[in-house]
Parts: sequence; structure tokens; C-alpha cells
Amino acid sequence: MLSLKQVVSIQSHVSYGYVGNRAAVFPLQRLGIDVSAVNTVQFSNHTGYGAWRGSIHSREHIQELLLGLDEVGALESVDGILSGYMGDVHLGRVIYEFVKAQKQCHPDLFYCCDPVIGDIGRGVFVKPGVGEFFRDELISLADLITPNVFELEFLSGCKVNSLFDILAACDQLRCRPEQAICVTSVQSDDHHVALLMDTNEGSWLVKTPFLSFNIAPNGAGDLTASLLLGRYLMQRSLAKAVQLAAASVYQVFAMTFAEGSRELQLIRAQDQLVEPTVEFELEKIR
Repeated sequence: MLSLKQVVSIQSHVSYGYVGNRAAVFPLQRLGIDVSAVNTVQFSNHTGYGAWRGSIHSREHIQELLLGLDEVGALESVDGILSGYMGDVHLGRVIYEFVKAQKQCHPDLFYCCDPVIGDIGRGVFVKPGVGEFFRDELISLADLITPNVFELEFLSGCKVNSLFDILAACDQLRCRPEQAICVTSVQSDDHHVALLMDTNEGSWLVKTPFLSFNIAPNGAGDLTASLLLGRYLMQRSLAKAVQLAAASVYQVFAMTFAEGSRELQLIRAQDQLVEPTVEFELEKIR
């Protein structure tokens, strides 16, 4: 029997709704991947509602959790690490040291960094210094970075108005030749959005139909990053990972749209996480 892939996911947690680890852990588990979830915050709901309750965990708390995982042997065969939203720079340094140590212990470990900083229309929505920490330190460790277009501009310092600009920004951002960058929420045209995967082996674009929500659900980036990591660990192909992830994310969004829901319908669409019933063209663009 093949051993399960092992992932540590360090992200926010909400009691209600699907963002952060609530949008990442279940999809990974449905793919057959074992996940150790480390929650950086515990909120009642995501902040998009305008009101929430809960707190950000201290760096000491997160350090204790990571140390505990090590002490019980949960990190002996870790294959991947996924990180997303972090409350402050101090927590970022904990994540940085953890990833660096695990990469030294496991040379083949694959680290996916979702640099949650902001978005078009909202601007930067994290605490001061967090975006700069992603840019100057944390992404240097990543094997895959998954920024949206706003975050790509922030991290690279390049203005993006076209696919050519996105590729140029990826070239500017890349810390080492083998580092991959998947840009999410690319506005392809009036009727499509796309994922763009840029690697040293080529660049691919996957377009999916645009769904016009009255209030777009949160958690799309968290879901996408988790599926990209999971699919890569299973397929060992970034091109195939982006194609499959795009199909699953679209199907989740289509079901969410049909339900008129503000929260991603991960439970209703769970079979689509494993075997999406649509397939979108994988277009090589360089």
C-alpha cells in the first residue's frame, strides 16, 4: 500500500465559512492527503462580513504547536507545507524558521506560499510590514508562490496590464530558476478568468468562465493554493496541477453561484475536488 502524502497547513481558521484552513484542509483530505492543520487565528467567521469575533494566536502558541508536531513524529515524512494568511510579521518569522528547518531535514519537501496581502478594489488588508515580509523573506523559500494580480504587482514592483506584463513580473519576482509562480484571478477577457502557471519549463494559461456574483465568496485563493499543492504532490506536474485545480475551483464556484451562497459550497461540490466533470484547455503561452 502506498503511503499517504503528508502536508502541514499553516493558515487562519474560522468556525463558520470556508477560508484559510477551512478552505484548504478538506480539499487536501478529499484528494487523499493527510494534513496537520496549524491555525494562526481563530475567528467566528471571515472578516469580509465586517464583524467577527476571536483572536490572533501568539507566535509562542504557534511555536508550541509546531514543536509538538515534531515531538510526536508528525514531521518525519512531511511532503509539503502550505502557508497563507498570517496575523503579523512575528508569526511570519516563526513560519520562515519552520519551513527553513524542514527543508533542511527533507530536501524534497515542496513549500507552497500563498502571499495573502490584498486584492484589486480592496488594496492591502494585512497589518503593516506583512506584505514586505512576504516579499523580502518568506517567498525566497517557496517552491510555488500563488499571488493574485494585485499581490504580484506588490511583490514584483511591476505594473500589470497584460499577459506579457504578468510574465515579466513573474521573471522579476522569481527568486531562483526552479521556483514556480501561479497567478490567480487573471482577467482574461469579459467572459473568462484564468490561472497562469509560470515555470522554468514553460508557462500555461487555463481559462474558466467568469461568474458574476453579487458578493463574491471569500476563500478562492486558499482553495486554489491547496489544490495546486495537492495535485502537484500527486501528479508531480505543475502543468497538470493547474489544469485540474482550475477545473475543481470552477465547479465549486459554479455550485456556489447556483446556490446563491456567500460561502464556498465545498461539501456539496466535494466530488468535484477529486474528479471534476469539466476539463479546460491548458494553453502554453511561452
